[in-house]
Formats: sequence, structure tokens, C-alpha cells
Amino acid sequence: MNPDADEYTSTLESLTRAECLRLLASVQIGRIFYTRQALPAVELVNFAIDAGDIVIRTAPSGKLAVATQGTVVAFEADDVDTVTHRGWSVTAVGYSHEVTDADDIARLVRTGPRPWAPGEREHFIRVTPGILNGRRLG
Repeated sequence: MNPDADEYTSTLESLTRAECLRLLASVQIGRIFYTRQALPAVELVNFAIDAGDIVIRTAPSGKLAVATQGTVVAFEADDVDTVTHRGWSVTAVGYSHEVTDADDIARLVRTGPRPWAPGEREHFIRVTPGILNGRRLG
């Protein structure tokens, strides 16, 4: 037996849109990629899936809220086991927009992502994935 050979055998599987959304809904933390002062920026955020969209709760005057109004953003979440070399990763690309409908905001306050960071977090950003890709390593 070759001591340098990987003891794990893996497969790489592309995921359907439905499976990508199901996996995204199974975790609470992801990364949003956006442009800030003409440079790429990334923030670790907690989120929820709502009607196929990614919803992030943030401060209304924060850099994330200001930079993601009506812009194209990318979003990534994953779950990986570094011991078994198994897991998945999902990436989404789409337009972000501020949630402004009062009924939608009231519902998201009750059912949407709970803020983890301190301070007022009553501003919601909705990302509608135009492109949704996922891969599972298993």
C-alpha cells in the first residue's frame, strides 16, 4: 500500500437548484460577497431562506446595507467535515434589494433570521439567486 495515497475515495456531485436551497436552509452562517469602495468585500453573516431567496438581517446604516442596495452580490455557504473529506458548498449570484414592504418586514421580524450581532438589526436584505450552483463531495 502506498503510504502517500489518500485513504478516502470521494465523488463530486453537482446539485440541483432544489437541493441547493434545501442545503442552504440547513445552515445558519454564510458569506456575502459585494463591492465596497470599488473593491471586493466579504462578510460572514447569519441568514435564512425565504421563498427561495436568501434573507440577511443587518443594521440599516451599516456598510453591508448601504453597499448591497440593488447590486449584484454573491453568497456562499457550506458544511464540510475535514476529517472524512465530505461536505457540500453552495454559491448563489443575484441581485440584492432592501425589503421595504411593511407586512414582509413584520413577518421577517417574527420568522426570519435572528440577529447575532449586538445593536439594532431591523433592516432586511433579500438576495434573489439568478445563478445557484452546488457541489457535494462524498
